[in-house]
Amino acid sequence: MSITAAKQHILDTTGFSYNFDRQIYVNHKLKKAFSIEFVSDNDEKTLMERIATKTERWQFNFNVEPSESVKRDLEAVLG
Repeated sequence: MSITAAKQHILDTTGFSYNFDRQIYVNHKLKKAFSIEFVSDNDEKTLMERIATKTERWQFNFNVEPSESVKRDLEAVLG
């Protein structure tokens, strides 16, 4: 999958880092995670809108909604 330079810049400047084990972009402070497929398949506007959305709990942005058990596992690993 290829991430454009513009999308990579958005992720970098908003504090996301790539988690190689889980193959997701993560921002612990914002409690947000993006799958590489989601980033690749959506435009910059969608990416910025999802980053700007306020959330109290972890927000997982994947093309296919992860199951509740996967969400719990990710929350446990990510903190």
